[in-house]
Amino acid sequence: MAEAERIIGTPDTPDTPGAAGAEPEQPDSGAAPDEAAAPRGRRRIAVLFSVAALAYALDLVSKLIVVAKLEHHEPIEIIGDWLKFEAIRNAGAAFGFGEAFTIIFTVIAAAVIVVIARLARKLYSLPWAIALGLLLGGALGNLTDRIFRAPGVLEGAVVDFIAPKHFAVFNLADSAIVCGGILIVLLSFRGLDPDGTVHKD
Repeated sequence: MAEAERIIGTPDTPDTPGAAGAEPEQPDSGAAPDEAAAPRGRRRIAVLFSVAALAYALDLVSKLIVVAKLEHHEPIEIIGDWLKFEAIRNAGAAFGFGEAFTIIFTVIAAAVIVVIARLARKLYSLPWAIALGLLLGGALGNLTDRIFRAPGVLEGAVVDFIAPKHFAVFNLADSAIVCGGILIVLLSFRGLDPDGTVHKD
């Protein structure tokens, strides 16, 4: 008992009425870390949604500009033949894969958004907040195209425009998704969990 009291920081004193009266208050001291963690958790959630909003806004604005200024026009060379801006409509997944499964990719994107929103409640890690924010913003960006662009709801073609040489054409939403995924892989290798704990296998 004395050793336990020493570990949690309670003075090792003989049983007295004051000491006995203090014992029922020990559970309250255990709740203090949770109370301190709550604001930190809310800050991480704020970071997640801020990153997601920024990624989504950049993707949305870029696509509006591309559709208005670049679609049905000649590609714009940025770095010679190595990098161009070329407007295309992509009915498949990121980087043009799986064009026959547009609805499936739409459902997957919606599911990813729901999972991230649920995971946010247990989020205490800043790197994870950034990674999930990138995934969320990218998924929302492409999902918006799936819902609102032709040929129809849930079957819309995504606007892509970044065209490196010898590579698939993509957009900023795809970039956010890939960067978020890479960051998650790195965090997993380091053993950092979304709740801020570190595990070693």
